Amino acid sequence: MTEPLWTSTEWTFPKIERVYDAIQEIAVEEMGLEPYPAQLEIITSEQMVDAYTSIGLPIFYHHWSFGKHFTHQWTQYQRGLTGLAYEIVINSDPSIAYLMEENTMTMMALTISHACMGHSHFFRNNYLFRQWTDAASIVDYLLFARAYIKKCEVREGSAEVETFLDSCHSLMNYGVNRYKRPAKLSPAKERKRDDERDAYRQSKNSELAEFFKSLQAEEGSVSEKKFPQEPEENILFFCEKYAPDLPEWKREIIRIVRKISQYFYPQGLTKLMNEGAASYCHYRIMHRLHDKGLMTDGSMLEFLQSHTNVVFQPAFDDRRYSGLNPYAIGLGMMCDIERICNEPTAEDRKQFRDFAGCQDPMMVLREAWQNYRDESFVRQFLSNKLIRDMDLFELKDVRRESEYLVTAIHDDNGYDMIRETLANSYERQQMIPEIEVVRVDPKTRELFLEYKPYQKRALANADKMIKHIHALWGYPVSIHDTKQNRIT
Repeated sequence: MTEPLWTSTEWTFPKIERVYDAIQEIAVEEMGLEPYPAQLEIITSEQMVDAYTSIGLPIFYHHWSFGKHFTHQWTQYQRGLTGLAYEIVINSDPSIAYLMEENTMTMMALTISHACMGHSHFFRNNYLFRQWTDAASIVDYLLFARAYIKKCEVREGSAEVETFLDSCHSLMNYGVNRYKRPAKLSPAKERKRDDERDAYRQSKNSELAEFFKSLQAEEGSVSEKKFPQEPEENILFFCEKYAPDLPEWKREIIRIVRKISQYFYPQGLTKLMNEGAASYCHYRIMHRLHDKGLMTDGSMLEFLQSHTNVVFQPAFDDRRYSGLNPYAIGLGMMCDIERICNEPTAEDRKQFRDFAGCQDPMMVLREAWQNYRDESFVRQFLSNKLIRDMDLFELKDVRRESEYLVTAIHDDNGYDMIRETLANSYERQQMIPEIEVVRVDPKTRELFLEYKPYQKRALANADKMIKHIHALWGYPVSIHDTKQNRIT
């Protein structure tokens, strides 16, 4: 008879090692997952707060804002006003998982299943992470970044460096390439370039200098020439490369911030899928441990209580409602795909002809995790049945009206509208305004930006944005709409 891997709440390193091996066997051999090798770090609650208030990276440079966030979160936690994450996992090779020492042995098994198997497989296989991040070099690059910024603080002064970092951090969402694939992180290349700084300084903004020079040589042609030739979406990149009078250490700091921003780009587009995949993996693995006699009934009840709390979705009229829980809808969609593969209804067979009744849900899930992001995943896989089960509907909110208008219910047309609205809510433009560099004035060197409104939304905090871009560019900055009307 198989003995449980643990019977008490207390964890030990030998127990964790045995549990990890059993979980990995289920994940790899039964579920076909391909996670990175894992490095487990057991940390205190205080260290956990420190980790996720410095954006969850294992090695990072110092900045006053991280300390501010830490003080706030730690005070809230000590007063019992907020809980802590059970784990944090880093998209690196090997993956680094932080587990809280306060976790029970059951929670250790849960977090290993969730982070080291579910998230790690998703990081390693999803097309966005494969295209836009380099897991093998992120830790080495962070070491380079921390050392470089520390050197700048010694040479330039902490206040000067922190003020400049404030502006860079404020513009992190505009340090991303969405269409042009960035170069891979290479710490060795960065260090070599740092050593060749003098030569690099001379060539950095030569393209803009040549543009100004050509205009001076061709009188009367100013209005016929334009720089840049095509709009540039990556504002940090443009300032780093072309700001006329920026000191070289500031260029390098901009580069560091935008590289880190690019590293997090796929995570913003896959929140629902990533958490849904990890939740599905831990749910299935923990049940398999119990089925195989490797986990006691008491541990199973402890797991189910924690799991239920995480995936709970309050109703729209519940005081606790604050939007759709990505854990709830993500896990719901994963389990629904399993149902459609194994026990499809006639409605499912009509809606999902490619895989309904295929009897291989893990094959369908692995392909979905690899080839989709949140927006396309919802469009492709959200079933009519799950819309009914989760009581999803669409409201129209008109400010001048005293009542909401229900615009989509559970009928053929309503299912399509609900699916489309939910998918659109995961588009990047919903959260981050689309702003591009369109022109540099050759005389004043003013930087012209264009704002493309999404669903006729006004641009909020434009003055603050101008202030931070000006800190990087060094000359006047203005934002216009698509009709060339000046916003600020």
